[in-house]
Amino acid sequence: MTNFVQSIHIRDGEYTKTIYTMIKEQKYVETIQILSELLVTHSESRPCLSLLAHCYFYTQDFLASAECYEKLIQLCPDEDTYRLWYAQSLHQACLYPEAWTVCSSIGNNSTLESKVKKLQAAIKYGQEDILAVKSLIDQCNADDADTEVNLGCLLYKEGEYEKALKKFLGALQITGFKPHLSYNVALCYYKLKEYAASLKHIADIIEQGIREHPELSVGVITEGIEVRSVGNTLTLHETALTEAFNLKAAIEYQLQNFEAAREALTDMPPRSEEELDAVTLHNQALINMDTKPAEGFEKLQFLLQQNPFPPETFANLLILYCKYQYYDLAADVLAENADLTWKYLTPYLYDFLDALITQQTAPEEAYRKLDDLANKHCEALRKATKQVQEARLNHDENAVKKAVNDYEESLERYVPVLMAQAKIYWDLENYVQVEKIFRTSADFCNDHDVWRLNVAHTVYMQEKKFGDATGFYEPIVKKKYDNILDTSAIVLANLCVSYIMTAKNNEAEDLMKKIEKEEETVAFEEPDRKLFHLCIVNMVIGTLYCSKGNYEFGISRVMKSLDPYNKKLGTDTWFYAKRCFLSLLEQLAKQLVVLKDSILQECIQFLEHCEVYGRDVPTVTEQPFVLNELSPIPQGKQTVTYEARYLKALFLKIQRS
Repeated sequence: MTNFVQSIHIRDGEYTKTIYTMIKEQKYVETIQILSELLVTHSESRPCLSLLAHCYFYTQDFLASAECYEKLIQLCPDEDTYRLWYAQSLHQACLYPEAWTVCSSIGNNSTLESKVKKLQAAIKYGQEDILAVKSLIDQCNADDADTEVNLGCLLYKEGEYEKALKKFLGALQITGFKPHLSYNVALCYYKLKEYAASLKHIADIIEQGIREHPELSVGVITEGIEVRSVGNTLTLHETALTEAFNLKAAIEYQLQNFEAAREALTDMPPRSEEELDAVTLHNQALINMDTKPAEGFEKLQFLLQQNPFPPETFANLLILYCKYQYYDLAADVLAENADLTWKYLTPYLYDFLDALITQQTAPEEAYRKLDDLANKHCEALRKATKQVQEARLNHDENAVKKAVNDYEESLERYVPVLMAQAKIYWDLENYVQVEKIFRTSADFCNDHDVWRLNVAHTVYMQEKKFGDATGFYEPIVKKKYDNILDTSAIVLANLCVSYIMTAKNNEAEDLMKKIEKEEETVAFEEPDRKLFHLCIVNMVIGTLYCSKGNYEFGISRVMKSLDPYNKKLGTDTWFYAKRCFLSLLEQLAKQLVVLKDSILQECIQFLEHCEVYGRDVPTVTEQPFVLNELSPIPQGKQTVTYEARYLKALFLKIQRS
């Protein structure tokens, strides 16, 4: 590298073609290294500084780019173009007041006037000064397509998504296909919940990106191919592929197609983690939270310290803390970021989070707060219902669509409040009161899947209402009957138990055969994949018989459910199995049940098999945080092998006694 650098020289303010070739090929990182070394001996080289600023800008190191332009202005105080680029760098670094000051220092330059006005509008847009943005846009050329786009952005900021969409579509007709403009259209459709239309425009962006830039390696990570990072190049920015894949992931996430959402993120051009933009980092954290919670929290905490960060970061971090019951951490984040509360939390969300945090120290006060929130939402739902009815009477399709969207949004805000209320009594195992809370909301939530599922669990736990539980579980299962493995295993298990307890053994058998057939199909296509659905169903049925005192049949069913062990033994299945064995050991120790020696021997053999196959199977799920005051269990004791060996020792002790 040193010899190469020495061969490049500055002659009359120009570089040899080598540097320009590298920039043209978007080898910005390599070019920055060369130019930085050159500046050691040519500290006041205007061309060198200009090219370095350009490279920093396109590697998204906007502060370094701004620093270079600031030096250029000192060298050439009359060059307004450098001032404009300096202001652009400051704007991209979100240093809005500084960018505005630099813009204001640009003299009356007719060639730059239009660009300055556009940049000033962008600065005020970033500061959310809507009135100033409108004033500046009015001063721009009305025939300029950029003016139409800026008006669309302004309308989008104000929540006028339909009007913004018209502006973007109009600009698209004038300019022809442009990836970023097409992305704006897709984003408006997303906000209007017209996901099919949004996905169509996303597909157009991706298709063009793949066709014109195969070097960006779209989809190679999903296919399991290792490839080097493509970097944050100008080409990647111009294709809008990153934005398109993030929006696609958001749509799939909203539609609860979580695997498709993960695939959308892995399909985007590969970059190293330090090169990822804030939105991609946020979406990765959110979509992978169920499987990698510690990593997800780390990313969200990191983003919260950046300027700027995606607006959803603050609310999502708080919600996820509450979901994982880290209420103290949620309270700390709220207290430490009071300035962000009013900006990023709606009054509804703040009140909801406040009630959840209060629940830990004062459940009665929390219930009162949640009840106040629930009453407000019920009133909003009644109002929305009335608006839907009136719009339908007037045969106004647009009004109906808007009213239905308003109703659905109100319902989505109401359901979490209702579930939080119910959880207070659920934790107290007062299932009758939980059912009463759900019944009062039946008028609004009767068709909501989350409501149905939780009502089903509630009546199931009361044991005498298995018929009612069947009625709630069945629609949930039938909704995904053709892809039955997409349904939670515990839902299928509870439905089978409900069938058995209401003498519908044939229905239970049919459901189990369906699960078995689906698992066989998947096992054929993916031989290495572990499948737990049928195992958990059998496990829950075995647990049912054990709870009724029929240990001989129940424990036999539990043991058979884990065969073959390499496919069925997992953290969840072991959890259900060991509960039954612990219950059996307790009953044997108290001499309340008697088992044949052959059954005891089968139990010991079963535990020996678990000991062999359970070396790499953890007994606890990953915890996002380890509390300092608790001594963590040694890693060796968190495996199935250790616990199976321990249980086997207890059975041998009972056998000898």
